[in-house]
Amino acid sequence: MIKVLLLDLDGVLRIWDSSHTARVERNYGLPAGALSRAAFDPDRFVPALIGAVDDGTWRSSVVHALAVDHGDVAQAAVSDWMLPVGRVDPEVLEVVRHARTMAKVVLLTNATTRLVDDLEQLGLVDEVDGVVSSTDLGLAKPDPDAFSRAALRSRLMFSEIAYVDASRENIATAEILGITSHLYEDVEGLSTFVDEVLTG
Repeated sequence: MIKVLLLDLDGVLRIWDSSHTARVERNYGLPAGALSRAAFDPDRFVPALIGAVDDGTWRSSVVHALAVDHGDVAQAAVSDWMLPVGRVDPEVLEVVRHARTMAKVVLLTNATTRLVDDLEQLGLVDEVDGVVSSTDLGLAKPDPDAFSRAALRSRLMFSEIAYVDASRENIATAEILGITSHLYEDVEGLSTFVDEVLTG
C-alpha cells in the first residue's frame, strides 16, 4: 500500500521561465551560457546542494567566478538572475491536493538553503505534508542513498512510496530501488499515475 507520494519540485510543481537566463545575459552583455557555467560548475554547485555551504556563500562564489572574465557586471547580473522563485503550476497543484486526500505528499528535491524562503513565496508550505531536500540529507539525487535516507525519515519501506520526477536519471535510480515511479511529462499522465497508485 502506498502511504507517501514523493514529488520533485522543479519541473513538476514549480515552473521556471526558460527565457530568463538568456535575457539577463543579454541585459548585462554576457556571452550565452556564462551564468550557467559559473553557477553550476560541480565544484561550486554540489557543496551548495548538499548543505556544505549555504545559498549566500554559493551565490558569492558565482559572482567571484563570473567577475574573473566579466568584471563589475557580475554582482548585478547574478542578483537579477537569482531573483525569481519560479511559479506554481496550478494544474499540478490540483493533482497534489487530490493526492493528499488519499496519502501524504512530500517534496523530495535537490535545492540549496534558499528552498524554505522559496516555498513560502510560492505559497506551498501548507500545500504539502513535508519537504526533504538535498541540503537536509547531505546527498543529492540521483544518489541511491538520498532515496534511502528519505524513506528512513518517513519510516517507510520503498514499497510504501510512489515517486514522481521530471528527470529520467532520478526515476531510473528510484525504480532500481523498487520504488513505484513516474516520469513527469504532463499533468494528465501525473493524474492517471496518482489515481492508479493511490486507489489501486
